[in-house]
Amino acid sequence: MAKYTIVDKDTCIACGACGAAAPDLYDYDDDGIAFVILDDNQGTAVVPEDLYDDMADGVEGCPTDSIKVADEPFNGDALKFD
Repeated sequence: MAKYTIVDKDTCIACGACGAAAPDLYDYDDDGIAFVILDDNQGTAVVPEDLYDDMADGVEGCPTDSIKVADEPFNGDALKFD
């Protein structure tokens, strides 16, 4: 089943944990806030299966639960499935 990821930029504290765990998925803007590289943080790109473990590590390492993962696209809304 396809997986999608997005970062809630309103709760991200720029700690760097997600990018350290999954550098092929997450990067940081000029303020250090994380975003998803695949789709400019829209949550619409399917995460490649070979990155699932890294994605899970990024989710687990996020102290603010800002990294979201779902089986459906977020369409730019990080709170869509909360």
